[in-house]
Amino acid sequence: MKFTYIGHAGFKIESDEKTVFVDPWLGAPTAALKMEDIGEADIVLVTHDHGDHGYEEGVQICKKTGATFVAINEIGIQAKSEGGLEKVHTLNIGGSVDIDQVRITLVQAFHSCGRGAPTGFVVTFPSGSFYHAGDTGIFSSMELLRDLYHPDVALLPIGGYYTMDIKQATLATKLLGPKVVIPMHYNTFPVIQADPADFQRAVQEMKLSTEVRVLSPGESTSFP
Repeated sequence: MKFTYIGHAGFKIESDEKTVFVDPWLGAPTAALKMEDIGEADIVLVTHDHGDHGYEEGVQICKKTGATFVAINEIGIQAKSEGGLEKVHTLNIGGSVDIDQVRITLVQAFHSCGRGAPTGFVVTFPSGSFYHAGDTGIFSSMELLRDLYHPDVALLPIGGYYTMDIKQATLATKLLGPKVVIPMHYNTFPVIQADPADFQRAVQEMKLSTEVRVLSPGESTSFP
C-alpha cells in the first residue's frame, strides 16, 4: 500500500489491486493535488458531508475516472440522485462491501454532519489494511476495531477543536494498535494548528510499538 497525503484529511492509497481516494478535498488550502492531476481511480470513499471532506470532488473524480463511490446511505443516495453517479454503494455502519479484491467496512465516528451519520472506513487489500477515522473524537470501542480488523495503518486526526487532539489521538493509537499511524486534519486552519512532532513524541513516550509517519501534503509512504 502506498499512501499519498493530499492534505487535510485526504489521501490517495494505491495497491496492486486498486487506487482508492478518501475524503479528497482538492480545494483545501494545503491540497497537493488538483482535479487535472487525477488520471486514475477505482474507489472513492467519503466519510461525511462537511465541505472539507471532498464530497463534491469525490463525485467529480468518479465521473472522470469511472470509480465507484462509497459512503453512508444518505450521502450515497445524494451521489446517485443529485450527482448522477451509477456506481454507488450505500453502506451503513457495520456494513461491508467487496469491490473486486478490496473489502470496505463502514465504521462509526463521533462528530456531526448534515446527512446520514459521520463515519470512518476500514479498507482491506490482500496486501494489508488501513483505518481512516474520518472526523472523530476518541471512543473506547476503537479497541473493538483493533480486535475485529487489525488495521496495519491508522490515519488519525490530531488538530483538536473539531476532532481529536494529540492527547486523544495518542490514546487512540494505543487502542487501535496499528503498525503505522499517520496524522491528519491539522494545520489547515488556525484553529487546528498542531505540531505532529509532539504527536510523535507522545506515542514514543507511551512506549507503543506503532511507528508514526508524518507526511506533508504531496508526500507518500509505503507499507510495509
